[in-house]
Amino acid sequence: MRLSAFLLSLFLVPLTVTAADIERIWLTCNNHRPDRIVFNWYSDQPGDSVVYFGTAADSLQTISQPGNARLHHVEIPLPQRDTVYHYSVQTGTQKSSLATFKAFPTDVLRIAVAADWQSQPDLSQLRKDDVHLLLTAGDNIRNLWQTCGPGRPECIEPYLQLIGKYPQLFRSTPFMPVLGNHDREAHPRGQQPPAHAVYDVEATAFRRVFALPGEEWKWHFDLPDFDLRLIALDFNHTSDFGTTWQTCHPFGHDSEQYRWYEQLTQTNPGLTVTLYNERNATMRGKLKGDWHKLFQRGTLCVTGFGYFAERAEVDGLTCYNTSLSGTGTKYQDPHSKFLAGQDSYLLLTCDRAAGTMTAELKNLKGDVLDRQTFSAVKSQ
Repeated sequence: MRLSAFLLSLFLVPLTVTAADIERIWLTCNNHRPDRIVFNWYSDQPGDSVVYFGTAADSLQTISQPGNARLHHVEIPLPQRDTVYHYSVQTGTQKSSLATFKAFPTDVLRIAVAADWQSQPDLSQLRKDDVHLLLTAGDNIRNLWQTCGPGRPECIEPYLQLIGKYPQLFRSTPFMPVLGNHDREAHPRGQQPPAHAVYDVEATAFRRVFALPGEEWKWHFDLPDFDLRLIALDFNHTSDFGTTWQTCHPFGHDSEQYRWYEQLTQTNPGLTVTLYNERNATMRGKLKGDWHKLFQRGTLCVTGFGYFAERAEVDGLTCYNTSLSGTGTKYQDPHSKFLAGQDSYLLLTCDRAAGTMTAELKNLKGDVLDRQTFSAVKSQ
């Protein structure tokens, strides 16, 4: 009898492995408004894409997409606000545990912005802020080549490792990242520009993993209830443009990026936050100050360029630098009003009734380093 039980257990082990839980799950938005959400996951075995979701854990709807994929993206509508959704995902015999996320609110909205994720620090204090949306200001991974090998711009494993580091955060909070140079570094940079391109300007792996609005390397996301627009631009290492160290898309007057941003910001809502990964002062000076003139149409610019926490004020525009690796060299903005060498993230809290947005630079212990409040102002 004992031998029979032992032999049976040997046959059961492979079945258990095949039916392993799906653990790498992340939520994104690929529409310009908060009325839809995308469930993203990676399964060990290829197969179809099935999502179970609803506002009651014991009464879930099902959406199924046939296919034979390991990387899955399934979009669903979000008809309700101010509620909690329950969900799980399935591919073949693999299924995730039941999880929850908050639908977007109608009274108070909390958004966190974090950058420079290379060290993957403890984010338990950020989770306590119970945000509705998590943004980045670039550099979400260390690089591609150390994990994938040089010259593999399509390899997504570094992003899967990031998601695996914070499983509860990513499966419960919609995530909308912004590109940095590290996010597409497909070869070691070296001391001099080599013959081949070091960075994948098209950000192939990033765009494979994250279902985002528009072209994904740039995007905008509107939250009309809070008179708020979020805009992601592709700026990083702009001084390397035109060399084999080039990391970002063009940003000149005739570029797609400039024309798109210029048109988009002609009729801004009351609050506009622009995110990118280049030094604020550098971008303000580009095109003889024309980028700065466009930024002035909005409320805030946020970057993760430097490894420090900073707020600068210039010509009515507020510029933040935030970094989860905040103890590096301080490249102080000429118009800096607050500067600290601390690991930080930016918490934005929008109050619909008051028509305001409060921006708090917070360290990873949860202490508020700097706080400013902005009122919604319609563009002229």
